[in-house]
Amino acid sequence: MKPSRLKPALALALLGASLTLAGCANDDTEMETRSFRIELVNLTANQPMSPPAALLDDNDWWQDGESASVALEKLAESGDASELVANEDRARQASDLLLPGQTQSLTLEGESGHLRLQLATMLVNSNDAFSGISGEDLSDLASGEQRVLWLPARDAGTEANSELAGDIPGPAGGGEGFNAARNDVTGVVTLHPGVVGVEAGATDSALDASHRFDNPVLRVTISAL
Repeated sequence: MKPSRLKPALALALLGASLTLAGCANDDTEMETRSFRIELVNLTANQPMSPPAALLDDNDWWQDGESASVALEKLAESGDASELVANEDRARQASDLLLPGQTQSLTLEGESGHLRLQLATMLVNSNDAFSGISGEDLSDLASGEQRVLWLPARDAGTEANSELAGDIPGPAGGGEGFNAARNDVTGVVTLHPGVVGVEAGATDSALDASHRFDNPVLRVTISAL
């Protein structure tokens, strides 16, 4: 045995052990819990919005240009956010509709390193229009700071914009909400093209000029607490 070769090997072994222990120590470190207040304002004239749901989570609820999940389809067609927030203890949802001109607030908690905001609400006088946020990173928003987002209406791409009463769950139609069949033209999440309405020639439409909307449709103010 040559001692001169043993010492470097021993040193490397000790270094590896120390790095392993350091990694274990980091794994046991508790992440900081942070809180945010989310204030929402419905900017439309006659588009009640389903009770908004929100969560701080790394799994984004949708991507523009990609097919909607079934959970998002249910939200966009019927206002049902239950699958989006299923088994999420820190998710929050308003108890009432967000009516035109109305303001609602939700308070969320999340762990540092996992602070991507997910938020969604349906424009209920529509086939599958919704608005919200998918993956807004709040990690650099310091305590006491605010961020204001002006959000457009999106089309879930899961149902044709027929505007028929039987296809609209809101008060303008009182029809069906979620339907598992997908019959939209695009099949992916896009900006919503808007409402036609009966005055503009859609003679079978359950909607009128009051249900039309220009973007933005939702103002969201995020306050780091």
